[in-house]
Amino acid sequence: MAVVGDLRVLLRLADFRRLLSVRLLSQGADGVYQVALATHVVFSPEKQTSPAAIASAMAVLLLPYSLIGPFAGVLLDRWRRRQVVLYGNLLRAGLAAGTATLILVPVPQALFYGSALCVTAVNRFVLAGLSASLPRVVDADRLVLANSLSPTAGTLAATAGGGLAFAVRLALSDSDAAVVLVASALYLCASLSSLRIDRALLGPDLTGPRPPLAESVAGTARGLAAGIRHLAAPQRRPAARALAAMTLMRFCYGALTVTVLMLCRYAWPPLYHGVGGADRGLALLGLAVAVSGAGFFAAAVVTPYAAGRLGPTGWITFCSGAAAVLLPALGLTFAPTPVLVAAFVLGLITQGAKIATDTVLQAAVEDRFRGRIFSVYDVLFNMAFVAAAGVAALMLPPDGRSVPLLVTIATLYGAIAVALSRFESGQVSHQ
Repeated sequence: MAVVGDLRVLLRLADFRRLLSVRLLSQGADGVYQVALATHVVFSPEKQTSPAAIASAMAVLLLPYSLIGPFAGVLLDRWRRRQVVLYGNLLRAGLAAGTATLILVPVPQALFYGSALCVTAVNRFVLAGLSASLPRVVDADRLVLANSLSPTAGTLAATAGGGLAFAVRLALSDSDAAVVLVASALYLCASLSSLRIDRALLGPDLTGPRPPLAESVAGTARGLAAGIRHLAAPQRRPAARALAAMTLMRFCYGALTVTVLMLCRYAWPPLYHGVGGADRGLALLGLAVAVSGAGFFAAAVVTPYAAGRLGPTGWITFCSGAAAVLLPALGLTFAPTPVLVAAFVLGLITQGAKIATDTVLQAAVEDRFRGRIFSVYDVLFNMAFVAAAGVAALMLPPDGRSVPLLVTIATLYGAIAVALSRFESGQVSHQ
């Protein structure tokens, strides 16, 4: 219950409460919008969903994080962050309302995806602005605590928003536009909530000369390149290997996510036997997401002990090896119960490996390079997921039952485990 006590301490700070309320509303809206986009692409009864459509949706959701994320700070150091949060959420409210209109009116699919891409692109600035504002609303002694609890609360809000979207979608037939309008309303509430924060409070202090924008962007790119060179140094090869392994595991998880989406849409619910099949598929998807989320939570509990016993790299090796064994045993049935068990296991394995990778990077990378390395990490993490969706789009049949894809992914997990174990053995023999 220490976390509850810590949160109570922070909530006594009025400015922190106001900033947190904006985050909760904003990320809650993100959860609603992202689920609305995914379910519209996958579960609309009038659509013949394909893996390629799912890959396009994932690209829309994740590419802005990858391409814009490292450079968001350049602009956030030039604009008042309160205004970024205010107008960013207001803009997203309008764009989301436009997306709802595009759902109702027959338009080219590219226009729909373009609208969704704009919403998620603006989101990157808003989230970065919220994080950059924390030092302005809490003192230095509480900053680590605030950095831990605030993003966690935002993630829970996004999860709750996703649950709200599922509930609205299941309660109202053909309600994709209505769900998107719920997200639009929440974005508007987040924008209005930011008005309670003083305009200048969140910074930055816009005094003194600043370098030209082009120079700042180029400097950021050079900084990322310097971070990659730092990671490539011989003494940091364990961290580089852990990052490479995590990127490949994220790729595997992305391909399996598309597989489960297609199974929920076509293979499991009897769509051709009466009304309500799409809703049953949506309910199954919600269950799969919940089960996978439980695996993520379990990883947070298990990983500190397991990584302590095996070492972070040893734990990553164990996770990838376990996935190589369990995925064929559970996944090749293509039946709901074994695949849901696999969703829990893979959620635990993927998040457990990520926690261990974070630990390896934090320990191996010098502090002055750490921010840049984690920016590269973020790019690789999201690009791997998008690439996996593209590969799955090429390999998956419409119903999601692909033995070659699952065997390929299991083999890749096995290759990761073998490569890491050989590296660990080599390390021991040199000691």
